Amino acid sequence: MPYQKKLEVRIRCPFEYGLEVLGGKWKARLLCILSNCGPMRFHELRDEMGDISDGVLSAALSSLMREGMLDREAFNEVPPRVVYSITEKGQSVMPLLRSICLWSSTVGGVSGEELLRPCRQCPHRLAGIAEAHADPGPG
Repeated sequence: MPYQKKLEVRIRCPFEYGLEVLGGKWKARLLCILSNCGPMRFHELRDEMGDISDGVLSAALSSLMREGMLDREAFNEVPPRVVYSITEKGQSVMPLLRSICLWSSTVGGVSGEELLRPCRQCPHRLAGIAEAHADPGPG
């Protein structure tokens, strides 16, 4: 039985819609992985995510598919094969997610002094680290 929320979500503005679609610990990360790595199978996503349970991964994938952010393609093979990929709608949010990642890499940290590290699949990881540590120069 799929997970059902106790209360109906009442969205009052575009910002709340964005938070509903992308909110939570896993959804934005799933979009980033699929955007950067291309189509992947369930177990590949689980391995890339690291510390996610099968149930939570399944729920996040289902939610993103309902919103049109991801596609699921099932192949008629033995054994069955299912591949998840990001849609055009999902790709449209990637500049925003990359901006959040860059912002977080410059100001985020556990102690305020330690910078957070980008995910290993992030294509902007070296550029983001270089930008975060760039000397602003005289000014």
